[in-house]
Amino acid sequence: MRVDAGVIGGTGVGERLLHMPGDGVHVPTPAGFQRGRVIEIGGKSVFAMSRHSAGHKVPPHRVNYAAMALALQALGAGACFSTAAVGSFRSEWTPGTLVVCSDFLDASGRYPTLYDRSVVHTDFGSPFPAREYLLTAAKKEAVEVQDGGVYVCGNGPRYETPEEIRAFAKLGGDLVGMTAATEAILMREAGVPYGCLAIVTNLAAGLSDETLDHADVSRVMRQSGEVALRVLMAAAAEL
Repeated sequence: MRVDAGVIGGTGVGERLLHMPGDGVHVPTPAGFQRGRVIEIGGKSVFAMSRHSAGHKVPPHRVNYAAMALALQALGAGACFSTAAVGSFRSEWTPGTLVVCSDFLDASGRYPTLYDRSVVHTDFGSPFPAREYLLTAAKKEAVEVQDGGVYVCGNGPRYETPEEIRAFAKLGGDLVGMTAATEAILMREAGVPYGCLAIVTNLAAGLSDETLDHADVSRVMRQSGEVALRVLMAAAAEL
C-alpha cells in the first residue's frame, strides 16, 4: 500500500480524523505498529493518525513519534501535515489564531533520532519544508493564518513556568508546545517533508492571570479543529 500524504491530528483534531470515512490500517515498523486510517480526499490517499490515540490517552512524552515517521516512510508519503495546540508568547495571537510554523527550538530533552546505530548528521536549514503547502491551502480555503512562528518544544506533560517562557521568548520563540519539534526531526530523518499548523489555545504562562488548564485547551481546539483539519486536508490535496 502507498499513500500520497500523512496527517497527524493533535488535541481536538485526532478524534475527528478517527471518525472520518476510511479504512483502518496498522502499519508495522521497527518502532512498533502504527495505527491509522486511509482516507481519500481530493483524489489523494491520506494516512491519518491521531497523535494521542483514541480517547486522548497517550501523553506527549510517550507518543511513538518514530513509528509515525517510519510508517509514512514505508507508505511512501510525499509529505506530512499536523496540528499542534500551543501557548502564545504574543498577546496579539489570541486563542484560535492559526500559525504555520517556520522554525523550532527543541527544549524537550528527548534527543529523538532514527540513527542510534550509525552516524548520520541531518541538515535542518528548512525545519518545516512542507509549510508552503499549508500556506497555499489556507489561501484557497479562505482561512486566515499567520505566516511563520518559532515553535518551542517542551517535554510535558506539565506546562512551562513563567521564567521558562521569558527565557524562551528571549531566544526567539513565539509559541510553545510539546510535540511538533520531535515530529519535525524524525520526519526529516525519515525523508518525509513536514509542516505544522499550530493553533493558539492560550497565552503562555505568566502572560495572563488565567490558570492553564487542559480543559480550556480542549475547548479551543474543538472550536478551531474543523477549520484546521480543512486546511490540512487541502494541503494534502495540493501534493
